[in-house]
Amino acid sequence: MYPCHRTAPTFSRREWLTRSANGFGAMALAALLAEQVQADSSGTARKPHFAPKADRVIFLFMDGGPSAVDTFDPKPLLTKEHGQPFKMKKERTQFNNNGNTLGSPWKTSQRGQSGLWVSDLFPNLATRADDLTVVRSMVSNFSEHTGANYFFHSGHGQQGRPSLGAWVTYGLGSESKELPGFVVLGSGMIPPGGIDCFGNGFLPATYQGSLFRPGKAPVADLTPAGSQKAKLDLIRKLDAATNARLGGNDQVESAIANYELAARMQTAVPDLYDLSKETKDTHALYGLDNPKTQVFGSQCLIARRMMERGVRFVELLCQSLGHDRWDQHSGLKKGHEDNALAVDKPIAALLTDLKQRGLLDRTLILWGGEFGRTPFAQGSDGRDHNPFGFSVWLSGGGTKPGIAYGATDEYGYHAVENKVQVHDLHATMLHLLGFDHTKLTFRFGGRDMRLTDVHGELVKGILA
Repeated sequence: MYPCHRTAPTFSRREWLTRSANGFGAMALAALLAEQVQADSSGTARKPHFAPKADRVIFLFMDGGPSAVDTFDPKPLLTKEHGQPFKMKKERTQFNNNGNTLGSPWKTSQRGQSGLWVSDLFPNLATRADDLTVVRSMVSNFSEHTGANYFFHSGHGQQGRPSLGAWVTYGLGSESKELPGFVVLGSGMIPPGGIDCFGNGFLPATYQGSLFRPGKAPVADLTPAGSQKAKLDLIRKLDAATNARLGGNDQVESAIANYELAARMQTAVPDLYDLSKETKDTHALYGLDNPKTQVFGSQCLIARRMMERGVRFVELLCQSLGHDRWDQHSGLKKGHEDNALAVDKPIAALLTDLKQRGLLDRTLILWGGEFGRTPFAQGSDGRDHNPFGFSVWLSGGGTKPGIAYGATDEYGYHAVENKVQVHDLHATMLHLLGFDHTKLTFRFGGRDMRLTDVHGELVKGILA
């Protein structure tokens, strides 16, 4: 009896279906692939379901979770009962090292003609209060960073789902031929959950976020080598031959698109990052003359330049300031003051600059973290995670400016009025971009997948 020898297949399943049974396998394959005909790897836009109010998004991600009661949702009762035992039932927290009621170390005042409440943590942003739409009643399904980061970015608490940025570029396509449609401006620190927070999931690879590093070399290998053109020409020929033999293939097509985009980026990115072309007044406006605001200020200015160049979705990440992001389990006063100082002036400048250039009306801005923080202390001078009621704000892009939507209880602990789920926020953002969230779908695993899964309600109260 002869031994059985197993050998590795010499061609892929796709190629086997193409060749087998005189090509009848390819007919079955074509039927399966027809489900995904709406999505290709070239960044082609889908047709909006209705006239959009916004064409692009800037996501200012405050990694770690800013405290709502210390920023945009003041609670006088916390000050009155500071140091006393907390009088509401405490939900289970991340570390369960819970102390007494903790009043805010900062004063919060009504700002602008709208009278919107803004903390002294943000003196510059306070001057733009009339441009803000504050949602005070956000809730999340997760109280630990990794799951909450995935959920806030993708509407799902586990890795592997497409992020909001991927869905937006899948819907809108890209206006820029020299830059990616979805860019993440890194700070040197990646949020818990890693780069999957910006992934394309089951969408074609073209829609994944491109991470730009801080500094003068945001993208590796920007300087073209002398033999690069010949290499790229050879790669194109090999990829084209593979595509011709096997038919459409996301991996191959995305690789071709990425190679071509990378070549164009070698010229576009250095020009994008050449901030010497901006005036001294612009540098001062964004805080580039101050080391404490220079990093985030540069990111905000580059984000504005990306909006002008047709990038659809830009996410900005916070920098490391020697402590754990906005995640102040202790040292609340110093931690939140350091974080606020780093972003306050740059964000105010971004709003001012976009508005002066006529871009704010068509640019949707989102500011917020993955959850909020407790109204009672962790230890003596920190706050633990609170997904039960927290604040985010939006600006531009068809939102109603100068309002606070929703409310938490008198301690700022639970959302009690006009509760907004993360899926509701995503549905509303897609609506402002011209898409019904129930119809922006992608066929995967035998069902039509969407950013909001089977959830999501439009938050009509924040629409202009």
